[in-house]
Amino acid sequence: MDTQTLPTIAEQRRLRSPAITPQALTWHGNALWMGSRDQRRIYEIEVERWKVLEEVEAPGIPWAAVSTGKDIWFTIGEGPEDDRYLHQYLPGKGFSKTERIACPELTGSYVSYDGNNLYLSQWYKHRILKLGPTGDILREIAIGAEICGHVFVDGLIYVLRGTEQGEGDWRIARLDPREETPRIEDLARVPFQCRSLAFDGESFWTNHREAHEIISFAKPGEGKP
Repeated sequence: MDTQTLPTIAEQRRLRSPAITPQALTWHGNALWMGSRDQRRIYEIEVERWKVLEEVEAPGIPWAAVSTGKDIWFTIGEGPEDDRYLHQYLPGKGFSKTERIACPELTGSYVSYDGNNLYLSQWYKHRILKLGPTGDILREIAIGAEICGHVFVDGLIYVLRGTEQGEGDWRIARLDPREETPRIEDLARVPFQCRSLAFDGESFWTNHREAHEIISFAKPGEGKP
Protein backbone atom coordinates (compact mmCIF):
# COMPACT_ATOMS: atom_id res chain seq x y z
CA MET A 1 0.00 0.00 0.00
CA ASP A 2 1.20 3.53 -0.86
CA THR A 3 2.15 5.14 2.44
CA GLN A 4 0.39 8.34 1.33
CA THR A 5 -2.94 6.49 1.31
CA LEU A 6 -2.46 4.74 4.64
CA PRO A 7 -5.03 5.50 7.35
CA THR A 8 -3.90 7.30 10.49
CA ILE A 9 -3.83 5.42 13.79
CA ALA A 10 -7.03 5.67 15.84
CA GLU A 11 -5.99 7.35 19.09
CA GLN A 12 -7.89 6.28 22.21
CA ARG A 13 -6.21 8.16 25.07
CA ARG A 14 -3.59 10.93 25.13
CA LEU A 15 -2.26 11.42 28.65
CA ARG A 16 0.30 13.63 30.31
CA SER A 17 3.42 11.66 31.16
CA PRO A 18 4.31 11.54 34.88
CA ALA A 19 7.81 12.69 33.89
CA ILE A 20 9.33 14.65 31.03
CA THR A 21 10.64 12.97 27.86
CA PRO A 22 8.91 9.57 28.16
CA GLN A 23 11.08 7.10 26.25
CA ALA A 24 11.00 3.43 27.32
CA LEU A 25 7.58 1.77 27.45
CA THR A 26 6.24 -1.73 28.13
CA TRP A 27 3.16 -3.43 29.54
CA HIS A 28 3.94 -5.69 32.51
CA GLY A 29 1.33 -7.44 34.63
CA ASN A 30 -1.54 -4.99 34.86
CA ALA A 31 0.45 -1.79 34.54
CA LEU A 32 2.31 0.36 32.05
CA TRP A 33 6.00 0.91 32.73
CA MET A 34 7.71 4.02 31.39
CA GLY A 35 11.30 5.23 31.46
CA SER A 36 12.12 8.95 31.26
CA ARG A 37 15.12 9.77 29.05
CA ASP A 38 16.06 13.00 30.83
CA GLN A 39 15.06 12.10 34.39
CA ARG A 40 16.74 8.66 34.13
CA ARG A 41 13.97 7.12 36.18
CA ILE A 42 11.35 4.44 35.57
CA TYR A 43 7.69 4.60 36.55
CA GLU A 44 4.99 1.98 37.05
CA ILE A 45 1.65 3.49 36.00
CA GLU A 46 -1.84 2.23 36.84
CA VAL A 47 -3.58 3.35 33.67
CA GLU A 48 -7.24 3.53 34.74
CA ARG A 49 -6.52 6.16 37.40
CA TRP A 50 -3.31 7.27 35.67
CA LYS A 51 -1.45 6.97 38.95
CA VAL A 52 2.24 6.23 39.57
CA LEU A 53 2.60 3.12 41.73
CA GLU A 54 6.38 2.84 41.77
CA GLU A 55 9.28 5.12 40.83
CA VAL A 56 12.90 3.96 40.65
CA GLU A 57 16.19 5.50 39.56
CA ALA A 58 17.72 3.75 36.54
CA PRO A 59 21.46 3.00 36.20
CA GLY A 60 21.66 5.19 33.10
CA ILE A 61 19.34 6.37 30.33
CA PRO A 62 16.36 4.00 29.95
CA TRP A 63 15.99 3.90 26.17
CA ALA A 64 13.61 0.94 25.89
CA ALA A 65 11.88 -1.82 27.87
CA VAL A 66 10.13 -5.15 27.42
CA SER A 67 8.33 -7.50 29.78
CA THR A 68 9.25 -11.18 29.74
CA GLY A 69 6.38 -12.07 32.06
CA LYS A 70 8.33 -12.43 35.28
CA ASP A 71 10.68 -9.46 34.86
CA ILE A 72 11.42 -6.46 32.65
CA TRP A 73 14.49 -5.89 30.52
CA PHE A 74 15.62 -2.31 29.89
CA THR A 75 18.04 -1.03 27.29
CA ILE A 76 20.23 1.33 29.33
CA GLY A 77 22.69 3.88 27.99
CA GLU A 78 25.75 4.07 30.20
CA GLY A 79 28.65 6.50 30.53
CA PRO A 80 29.67 9.51 28.42
CA GLU A 81 29.51 7.46 25.20
CA ASP A 82 25.96 6.23 25.95
CA ASP A 83 27.08 2.59 25.54
CA ARG A 84 24.06 0.31 25.45
CA TYR A 85 23.45 -2.61 27.80
CA LEU A 86 20.43 -4.76 28.58
CA HIS A 87 19.57 -4.74 32.29
CA GLN A 88 17.15 -7.05 34.11
CA TYR A 89 14.67 -5.33 36.40
CA LEU A 90 12.68 -7.26 39.01
CA PRO A 91 9.50 -5.34 39.98
CA GLY A 92 9.43 -4.75 43.70
CA LYS A 93 13.13 -5.62 44.03
CA GLY A 94 15.00 -3.38 41.63
CA PHE A 95 17.68 -3.79 38.99
CA SER A 96 19.67 -7.01 39.12
CA LYS A 97 23.32 -6.59 40.05
CA THR A 98 24.34 -9.59 37.92
CA GLU A 99 22.00 -9.76 34.88
CA ARG A 100 23.53 -7.24 32.46
CA ILE A 101 24.21 -7.98 28.79
CA ALA A 102 26.23 -5.84 26.39
CA CYS A 103 24.35 -4.96 23.21
CA PRO A 104 26.14 -5.93 19.96
CA GLU A 105 28.75 -3.25 19.22
CA LEU A 106 27.38 -1.49 22.34
CA THR A 107 24.56 -0.13 20.17
CA GLY A 108 20.83 -0.80 20.10
CA SER A 109 17.64 0.60 21.50
CA TYR A 110 14.15 -0.93 21.34
CA VAL A 111 13.47 -4.46 22.56
CA SER A 112 10.73 -7.06 22.18
CA TYR A 113 10.29 -10.64 23.38
CA ASP A 114 8.92 -13.72 21.59
CA GLY A 115 8.49 -15.89 24.69
CA ASN A 116 12.04 -17.25 24.50
CA ASN A 117 14.40 -14.63 23.10
CA LEU A 118 14.93 -10.90 23.25
CA TYR A 119 14.91 -8.95 19.97
CA LEU A 120 16.94 -5.72 19.80
CA SER A 121 16.68 -3.06 17.09
CA GLN A 122 19.51 -0.86 15.84
CA TRP A 123 18.31 2.52 14.61
CA TYR A 124 21.02 3.36 12.08
CA LYS A 125 21.33 -0.16 10.68
CA HIS A 126 17.58 -0.49 10.10
CA ARG A 127 17.47 -3.98 11.56
CA ILE A 128 16.10 -6.11 14.38
CA LEU A 129 18.40 -8.71 15.92
CA LYS A 130 17.29 -11.91 17.61
CA LEU A 131 19.62 -12.38 20.58
CA GLY A 132 20.90 -15.41 22.45
CA PRO A 133 21.18 -15.52 26.25
CA THR A 134 24.56 -13.77 26.30
CA GLY A 135 23.73 -11.17 23.64
CA ASP A 136 25.02 -13.18 20.68
CA ILE A 137 23.24 -12.52 17.37
CA LEU A 138 21.11 -15.46 16.24
CA ARG A 139 19.30 -13.74 13.38
CA GLU A 140 18.99 -10.41 11.59
CA ILE A 141 15.72 -9.04 10.18
CA ALA A 142 15.97 -6.07 7.81
CA ILE A 143 13.27 -3.46 8.39
CA GLY A 144 14.21 -0.96 5.67
CA ALA A 145 13.89 2.19 7.78
CA GLU A 146 14.70 3.69 11.16
CA ILE A 147 13.00 1.81 14.01
CA CYS A 148 11.46 3.49 17.05
CA GLY A 149 9.64 0.57 18.70
CA HIS A 150 8.50 -3.04 18.23
CA VAL A 151 6.41 -5.59 20.11
CA PHE A 152 5.23 -9.18 19.60
CA VAL A 153 1.46 -9.73 19.30
CA ASP A 154 0.14 -13.25 18.55
CA GLY A 155 3.48 -14.35 17.11
CA LEU A 156 3.81 -11.35 14.78
CA ILE A 157 6.13 -8.37 15.18
CA TYR A 158 4.51 -4.94 15.06
CA VAL A 159 7.13 -2.27 14.43
CA LEU A 160 7.22 1.52 14.26
CA ARG A 161 9.40 2.40 11.28
CA GLY A 162 10.18 5.49 9.22
CA THR A 163 12.33 8.57 9.72
CA GLU A 164 12.59 11.42 12.21
CA GLN A 165 13.96 13.79 9.54
CA GLY A 166 11.94 16.91 8.77
CA GLU A 167 8.60 16.65 10.52
CA GLY A 168 8.95 12.87 10.72
CA ASP A 169 7.30 10.08 8.77
CA TRP A 170 6.32 7.10 10.92
CA ARG A 171 4.18 4.04 10.25
CA ILE A 172 3.15 1.03 12.25
CA ALA A 173 3.96 -2.09 10.24
CA ARG A 174 3.63 -5.84 10.75
CA LEU A 175 5.77 -8.85 9.84
CA ASP A 176 5.84 -12.58 10.50
CA PRO A 177 9.26 -13.61 11.88
CA ARG A 178 8.52 -17.24 11.03
CA GLU A 179 9.04 -16.39 7.35
CA GLU A 180 12.57 -16.84 6.03
CA THR A 181 12.49 -13.33 4.56
CA PRO A 182 9.64 -11.57 6.32
CA ARG A 183 7.39 -9.36 4.20
CA ILE A 184 6.79 -6.04 5.94
CA GLU A 185 3.29 -4.59 5.64
CA ASP A 186 2.67 -0.95 6.56
CA LEU A 187 -0.69 -0.66 8.34
CA ALA A 188 -1.20 2.94 9.43
CA ARG A 189 0.54 6.30 9.77
CA VAL A 190 1.59 7.73 13.14
CA PRO A 191 1.28 11.53 12.82
CA PHE A 192 3.86 12.48 15.43
CA GLN A 193 7.41 11.66 16.49
CA CYS A 194 6.66 8.41 18.32
CA ARG A 195 9.00 6.50 20.62
CA SER A 196 8.53 2.89 21.86
CA LEU A 197 5.67 0.46 21.27
CA ALA A 198 3.80 -1.59 23.87
CA PHE A 199 0.65 -3.74 23.79
CA ASP A 200 -1.71 -4.31 26.72
CA GLY A 201 -3.69 -7.17 25.20
CA GLU A 202 -6.17 -4.88 23.46
CA SER A 203 -4.49 -1.59 22.56
CA PHE A 204 -1.07 -0.28 21.59
CA TRP A 205 0.79 2.39 23.56
CA THR A 206 3.51 4.78 22.43
CA ASN A 207 5.17 8.01 23.55
CA HIS A 208 5.09 11.46 22.00
CA ARG A 209 8.34 12.28 23.72
CA GLU A 210 8.73 15.95 22.87
CA ALA A 211 5.13 16.66 23.94
CA HIS A 212 5.68 14.70 27.20
CA GLU A 213 2.61 12.59 26.44
CA ILE A 214 1.74 8.89 26.35
CA ILE A 215 -0.83 7.71 23.80
CA SER A 216 -2.89 4.56 23.41
CA PHE A 217 -4.32 3.60 20.02
CA ALA A 218 -6.35 0.79 18.51
CA LYS A 219 -4.93 -2.08 16.51
CA PRO A 220 -4.99 -0.95 12.88
CA GLY A 221 -8.25 -2.03 11.28
CA GLU A 222 -10.07 -2.23 14.61
CA GLY A 223 -10.50 1.43 15.54
CA LYS A 224 -12.46 4.27 14.05
CA PRO A 225 -11.49 5.17 10.47
